Amino acid sequence: MMSPLPLLLFAATFSFACGIILPLIQVERLLLFTDEASLIGIVAGLWRTGDRPLAALIGLFSLVFPAIKLLLLHIAAYSKPPRPAIPGWLRALSNWSMLDVLLVALVIFTAKTSGLATAATKPGLWFFAASAVLTAGTSALARRVQ
Repeated sequence: MMSPLPLLLFAATFSFACGIILPLIQVERLLLFTDEASLIGIVAGLWRTGDRPLAALIGLFSLVFPAIKLLLLHIAAYSKPPRPAIPGWLRALSNWSMLDVLLVALVIFTAKTSGLATAATKPGLWFFAASAVLTAGTSALARRVQ
């Protein structure tokens, strides 16, 4: 029987790519102004406006660590036994990527309850959340296969 690891890994990688480039949130202010932001756009915007430490922190936990984890999972999945192990520190740090989903949910809740703006989730948020869940599942499966 074929392992579901390659299919899960492909789905996690595809979801991650879509999650960082597609809009996460749409904010409408005063019924006239609408903004949509992707994860890459948020990091770039923070960097441009001088919030470089925050941009670096979000970029590191939301872009770099999950990308490294996916790369290591690809290496582990397609290597011949003995497969290389994923470092424990990377597993622990990449779990923080779900924090972004929580923060966007808090922003949407705040915008909806403030009355000054309306906010809605966009496909990027769902892809990013799916990527975090699929990556965690793929990582667990890869550990079990080793």
